[in-house]
Amino acid sequence: MTRVWTLLTLAWIALSPLAAAQGAKFEVSFSEAVSAEPLDGRLLLMISKDPSAEPRFQITDGATTQQVYGIDVEGLAPGEPVVFDGSVLGYPLESLDDVPDGTYRVQALLHEYETFHRADGHVVKLPMDRGEGQQWNRAPGNLYNVPVEITLSRTARESIEIVMDQVIPAIPDPPETKYIKHVRIESKLLTKFWGRPMHLGAHVLVPEGFDEHPEARYPLMVFHGHFPYDFGGFREEPPDPDLEPVYSSRFNLEGYNRTVQQEAHDFYEAWTGPDFPRVLVIEIQHANPYYDDSYAVNSQNLGPYGDAITYELIPHIEKEFRGIGEGWARFLYGGSTGGWEALAAQVMYPDEYNGCFAACPDPIDFRAMTVVNLYEDKNAYYPESDWKRSPRPGRRDMLGHVSTTLEQMNQRELVLGTKTRSGQQWDIWEAVYSPVGADGYPMRIWDKRSGDIDEEVAHHWRENYDLTHIMKRDWETLGPKLEGKVHIYVGDMDNYYLNNAVYLTEAFLESTTNPYYGGVVAYGDRAEHCWNGDPDQPNAISRLRYNQMYIPIAVERMEKSAPAGADLTSWRY
Repeated sequence: MTRVWTLLTLAWIALSPLAAAQGAKFEVSFSEAVSAEPLDGRLLLMISKDPSAEPRFQITDGATTQQVYGIDVEGLAPGEPVVFDGSVLGYPLESLDDVPDGTYRVQALLHEYETFHRADGHVVKLPMDRGEGQQWNRAPGNLYNVPVEITLSRTARESIEIVMDQVIPAIPDPPETKYIKHVRIESKLLTKFWGRPMHLGAHVLVPEGFDEHPEARYPLMVFHGHFPYDFGGFREEPPDPDLEPVYSSRFNLEGYNRTVQQEAHDFYEAWTGPDFPRVLVIEIQHANPYYDDSYAVNSQNLGPYGDAITYELIPHIEKEFRGIGEGWARFLYGGSTGGWEALAAQVMYPDEYNGCFAACPDPIDFRAMTVVNLYEDKNAYYPESDWKRSPRPGRRDMLGHVSTTLEQMNQRELVLGTKTRSGQQWDIWEAVYSPVGADGYPMRIWDKRSGDIDEEVAHHWRENYDLTHIMKRDWETLGPKLEGKVHIYVGDMDNYYLNNAVYLTEAFLESTTNPYYGGVVAYGDRAEHCWNGDPDQPNAISRLRYNQMYIPIAVERMEKSAPAGADLTSWRY
């Protein structure tokens, strides 16, 4: 009886869709026409049901994501096939065996790695930014194929060949205008660390009357944020009357692209008008082998970006564009990553800047690393429980609806790149904050598969990058230098739970004495990411008005706090 049952079971398994799909595999290679040399990198295979865009642009954390699998390759020669089968980890489905029968659009992409011989003695392979802001699906030089239509059948067991025969082209430099200039320097500090030439750049918005007032010297506003191709939100021309309106699902607004153009033109009108403060504004380009920016601090894995920005790039810009060049005449601001950078630079370099506006900052207290307490929780993905596994959320909307979990977000990153090389959010926090591991790559704050937290790494994060902890630990000496300089804004329904850390930071700041911190912490009611402090406008509008919001306030503080004999007149025309 047992033998009959076993034979029946085996027959059922052989005919099941799951078993039939287990034989499906892909063989991916690249043609000699796109590269005659062997290449290193992360090879990605994407499978999509959605014909609206190429699969390489459809791998997201949201519900509309399509499928991706990844394999590290070293010395891959032209024409040499790489096999993707059911053993290769994918996202969101873990295995090719799990992909149901159907017709799909399939695309492969090789995210190329470069070998770095760092000053710390480690040799690592990483994707160097190539002017795109560390975006694997747009990086010039990456190989890919035009999407092909493939039918997967439960009875088919043949290998499907995919040949990458396209190269992503180079990106042209942005043009200069009367008001927008571009700066690029080789950083001696970063070049020494990375063992090859490394550069920093910036887009500089010069004030109205810059050429007509050669005697003027200007304060500097540092607008931190993600990689900017050009200076954003500044448009000399009125909105394009022929622009086809595009719906914004984020803000539930029709024609939001027209709104963006109108706000950018409104800023131009204000900037060139008679009453707007005459200052320099810069947006920094500091993309690196791990991410689209460096987080503007020194790091064991990224190198001395904080020093390079503060002591190399900014003085260079101030010299070239007649900046005042003193700490009282510099201000920091930004949102999200830029919000963290603004506060971090102010805390790490308190004498070099006169204040910061940190909007919706990335976690500034690691007791609330979004929804994880790195010092008390054992696992990032699930709270401790004897009987159940409740996944921690990764993203929500203003009503609390969850669209992804922390585990899913980290699985996507692991598929896009091992060893903290995905170029995505959780990996860059790890790259910036972690010590260097024995293999030369960042030590994991938690295991990407299990979510188990490393207490030793968490301690390193706390002592070096937990901004609340650092301020509290060093307030006796740091407090007098930060008095009146810290301003934090966040929505109380931030999509990534960033308000959780701000609550903890606020509790500390409000408890300060000798001196009292003397700044502002404010919350937007039911506001999502990235609320930046305007109580009168929806975030769809206020996010486009950072400069108009913050520059007049910063200038007011500069005028009140400037040292005796400071230049408060040459730039006030």
